[in-house]
Amino acid sequence: MEGETAKPAKGRVCTICNQRRAALKRPKTLEQICRECFYAVFEQEIHGVIVENQLFKPGERVAIGASGGKDSTVLAYVLSELNRRHNYGLDLFLLSVDEGITGYRDDSLETVKRNEIQYGLPLKVVSYKELYGWTMDEIVKLIGLKNNCTFCGVFRRQALDRGAALLKVDKLVTGHNADDIAETVLLNILRGDIARLSRCTSITTGEDGPIPRCKPFKYTYEKEIFTYAYFKRLDYFSTECIYSPNAYRGFAREFIKDLERIRPRAILDIIKSGEDFRISTSTKMPEQGNCERCGYISSQKWCKACVLLEGLNRGLPKLGIGRSRGVNNEPGKNTKQAKGVESIQSKQCGNLDF
Repeated sequence: MEGETAKPAKGRVCTICNQRRAALKRPKTLEQICRECFYAVFEQEIHGVIVENQLFKPGERVAIGASGGKDSTVLAYVLSELNRRHNYGLDLFLLSVDEGITGYRDDSLETVKRNEIQYGLPLKVVSYKELYGWTMDEIVKLIGLKNNCTFCGVFRRQALDRGAALLKVDKLVTGHNADDIAETVLLNILRGDIARLSRCTSITTGEDGPIPRCKPFKYTYEKEIFTYAYFKRLDYFSTECIYSPNAYRGFAREFIKDLERIRPRAILDIIKSGEDFRISTSTKMPEQGNCERCGYISSQKWCKACVLLEGLNRGLPKLGIGRSRGVNNEPGKNTKQAKGVESIQSKQCGNLDF
């Protein structure tokens, strides 16, 4: 009725606009905000990261690593929006890798194809079969479920770079988020991998290689990416890879989630710790060169992808994984072949590391 004071909306009011009803509590700051303000701060933070770190230059061709999952889908959507809004002047492309996993990648690629139409971004798909002669289904059939993620990770990193080269892009961006980077810091500490530990928190890697990689979501929490995709009703694929339930990274992921429940800023604190690590100047670091077999960047005679591929093609897939044991993890078995490959084993290719 006229003259009456309007009643306040039920529930908490957004702490940013102080007008609309709060729709969520931000995992990173614990602020209770409305959807509209969440969209604004989410996009502005990513824009701030891009500008502060000078990730792009006007006129650059940029490939977005697109798997169809929430991270890459949100990255494609937000980057295309910011490109228009802030006049980045970028030519954007979607780049997908078909690992050859029936019931998983074939379905997720259909999502990416829909994103191609929804966002108006050209799509390029490269496959393990055409690049290496193997699909992941064939590899798992040969080696089983143990160590299969090693093959897939090495091949995928190289496949993305080869796809980016075909597109003739200047940069490759991936949807790695803050949770992913914190996990990687912990994994590299547990492995004692100093080379990767020194660069895993870098927002841009491979600057000395042919195609630098960027991570605009470096400080963006996975929960906020999921919330953004959910509220925006973005079209993404949510099924986990059927071959990854026992992946070593999964243990680090669960530990990170436990820490986040206790202290939400733990994720950013781990990233900050990784950034602050200093490697002793007396520590011998691997020198980058080129693989003698395929010409790809490597710190050894052969790159890791070629070592693994050699094992697959010879019917001895574990030669590229174990150093001190023979095939099938039986001491002494096929020792001669194992020693032959041991000399060309390497850490994963330098600029492909996450």
